[in-house]
Amino acid sequence: MAHHYPFSIRWSGNTLSEDYSRDATLSAPQKGEVLGSSAPEYKGDASRWNPEDLLGSALGLCHMLTFLALAHKSRIEVKHYEDQALSVLDTFEKGFAITEVHLCPTITLGAGADTVKAHELFEKAHKYCFVANSIKSKVVMRPTFLES
Repeated sequence: MAHHYPFSIRWSGNTLSEDYSRDATLSAPQKGEVLGSSAPEYKGDASRWNPEDLLGSALGLCHMLTFLALAHKSRIEVKHYEDQALSVLDTFEKGFAITEVHLCPTITLGAGADTVKAHELFEKAHKYCFVANSIKSKVVMRPTFLES
């Protein structure tokens, strides 16, 4: 069964100008707006989310939520999850692409939690993460597990 997720992108400006605005507003029903732009390297506003940020964040969030669901199902207590991730935009034969996304979360488990099992679930989450299944980018995973 397919699920549908509508969204809107709104931009206005003048592309005849050399310094036309790259700023846009992203929105979806019942959600707040996201201020978007191109990356600063492409004359965008560094204070706004760019496609490279959004793709990496979508993958990171999907992976985290999948991991949390697997941990819940396996009765492994996760207390905190914080990822310092990275998207890599590089050139290849057809132009540019996000070639890698690095996920490097620090995950705090409850006292006595099975760290080996948690690590297995983290790896397994990649298999079930539908965003990861939707892209060709290499996903580098380097989790650090702590016990509270």
